[in-house]
Amino acid sequence: MKSFPQDHRTPDWIVGTIKSPVGSISIVSAGLTGRDRRGSFRSRVSGFRMRYRVDPGLYAMGNPDENSPVLVSANYKLSFDKLRSSLADTNAYILVLDTNGINVWCAAGKGTFGTEELIVRIKETDLGKLVRHRRIVVPQLGAPGIRAHVVLKETGFRVSYGPVYAGDLPQYLKNSFKATEEMRKVRFTLAERLVLIPMEISQIWKAFLLYTCTVLVLFGLQPNGILFSEAVSGGYHFIFLGLLGIFTGSVLTPVLLPILPFRAFSLKGLVIGAAASLLYYAFVLKETNTGPFLVPVIFLLFPVISSYLALNFTGATPFTNMSGVKKEVKAAVPFYIAALGLSIILFIVYKLQTWGIL
Repeated sequence: MKSFPQDHRTPDWIVGTIKSPVGSISIVSAGLTGRDRRGSFRSRVSGFRMRYRVDPGLYAMGNPDENSPVLVSANYKLSFDKLRSSLADTNAYILVLDTNGINVWCAAGKGTFGTEELIVRIKETDLGKLVRHRRIVVPQLGAPGIRAHVVLKETGFRVSYGPVYAGDLPQYLKNSFKATEEMRKVRFTLAERLVLIPMEISQIWKAFLLYTCTVLVLFGLQPNGILFSEAVSGGYHFIFLGLLGIFTGSVLTPVLLPILPFRAFSLKGLVIGAAASLLYYAFVLKETNTGPFLVPVIFLLFPVISSYLALNFTGATPFTNMSGVKKEVKAAVPFYIAALGLSIILFIVYKLQTWGIL
């Protein structure tokens, strides 16, 4: 008899165990607790999401038997919670793969939600001894990582691709594993895009603090030392423009995603970043003594910041595929490097001019 180890502290979403031909299996609840919701919030606004995971292995929903379906999930707890909360009054097994705490969509692209891992879990859990049928249900968004014919050859289990959204699973199961056309559609609504924004923003605050310190030092740098008054008076516009670049790239781009021109995310972010920089210059900086060398820096650097952050958003959306992302990154990165290099040169010339050297 084989048992599956859990953490030393039993999570509150495990509500019991069942005995089976392959050992003791933990039963999970469909309801989400306050701790689950707090964990969900923390994972969306901080690096906690990289630690928000469940143990890979086999779990039970309700009171499954040898005829119950087997549903596959990533071990990112948000993915796992979305699945189990959609299965109220459903008797099923959940096979959790070790995706290093990454969601199904991203893990499929990275290869951790993949064929080899699925084969390993099927064999390690002795799934063939647990159920009479030979079918496992994999999320549709996990399909890029799974070679169904290899899984069938190695394990004898046939892979069926479930609906895009976990909420459609009960109906999918009632339909004898047949998905409707609507179940296959990836909608990616405004609400679904908004919920991803905190994740994107949470990754860049340390970089922004470093950027702020660098701006203050560079603007305050004088031949006789670093002057606080020069740092603030010269640098605060660039600090605000940095915030504007973050806002346009990480917030406005996902919000306006369907209506922004161009297909490439980098170009979408570049367009809206350039528009925001133009508006800031026209209404705030035009009457100030910005100087001929800083104006090009404004229109080079901050649209690029917006573009880069918008490009990062491709990893969180179903609008792109892996080959498309690689192609876009290959084209965008040299442009970013060139724009940053030219901005540095122009800023050096600006500083030399203010010091009276040029």
